[in-house]
Amino acid sequence: MTLVAKPQEGEYSPYTTSYISLLPDDGLVLTQMQTNLQAVIDEVKNLPAAWLKTPFADGEWTVQEIIVHIMDTERIFAHRALWIARGDATELPGFDQDKYVPFANANSRPLESILAEYETIRAATLSLFNSFDDAALTRIGVSNKNPLSVRAALYIIAGHELYHLKSIRDNYVGRSA
Repeated sequence: MTLVAKPQEGEYSPYTTSYISLLPDDGLVLTQMQTNLQAVIDEVKNLPAAWLKTPFADGEWTVQEIIVHIMDTERIFAHRALWIARGDATELPGFDQDKYVPFANANSRPLESILAEYETIRAATLSLFNSFDDAALTRIGVSNKNPLSVRAALYIIAGHELYHLKSIRDNYVGRSA
């Protein structure tokens, strides 16, 4: 598996620092993404079914909405990475995650369907990033009016997932039924 150095300041928007900082600087982000996918799946499968479609508090997303949001974000950042890696200098737009969630219909889907899609997306993401050479990984474009390198997109995908895994653990795991 390809080693990918952690991005440096100037390769990403300051607001994504919180995601990138969740990962070690060991170059093993692609391996970590395989491990973290399984951790999310294991945590979610061990939750009572009723909790999957019920937010832990008013105004929060359900577990299934969180998982679909992770997938949406992964797809968007993988697309951004491909765009930039292929040398397209067109500025990419941002996206409003809060507008995506209601249209995803996550709570009307079986968990098994969501997890199967999640695994498929992850396999595609890993394949894509493993295909990039060092020049592609360090190429920088503009997304949502901020710089974004291909490798920063990868670290954002991975860190974003860890952020939400922590949220699931904090708000659901160990909670009494």
